[in-house]
Amino acid sequence: ILELLAPSAGEIILDAGCGSGVFTRDILDSGATVVGLDISLPMIGHARKKMERFSFFGVKGTMMQLPFGDNTFNRAVSVTAIEFVTDGSAAVNEMFRVTRPGGCVVVATLNSLSLWAVRRKKKAETTGHPLFENVVFRSPDEVRVLAAGEGLVKTAIHFQKTDDPAVARRLERQGQLAGSNTGAFIIARWIKPDSG
Repeated sequence: ILELLAPSAGEIILDAGCGSGVFTRDILDSGATVVGLDISLPMIGHARKKMERFSFFGVKGTMMQLPFGDNTFNRAVSVTAIEFVTDGSAAVNEMFRVTRPGGCVVVATLNSLSLWAVRRKKKAETTGHPLFENVVFRSPDEVRVLAAGEGLVKTAIHFQKTDDPAVARRLERQGQLAGSNTGAFIIARWIKPDSG
């Protein structure tokens, strides 16, 4: 995610669907200012507590109607939030709207082609886990078309949680070298065209 987002000091970055800020800290470590948006006020509260020594601002809102003006952010990122949005294209278009020309939009999500997604769906069906009842897992091809224009799409995490760390590292290298599309995590990046 950080490789494709490439945050820099002094930038203002939107973290759409930031939750409790699990992935936000790594962005803040670059020296960027992060505006974290989430639909859950308690999650925003957790994120604010964790990031209180950083340039982090939490905002309650939805990805479908971002409460920011056009071209506000240098970059926009969303990690494991697009699964909870039925109209992924509309959410990504909103992220493009608030990103400055030449900036990037990065989306990371669980891959529908991976065993991780299959297990999460099964858990929702068997246990009635509310978090994953209406989740929309997408394939790399489905993520690629969430935005107009050419995007870069990669997958990562080609191993299982139960794999020995040495085996996991080997499986990850093999998956990356093979360009596998079944990694548990999809990371996509699009560059917003310059308006001129």
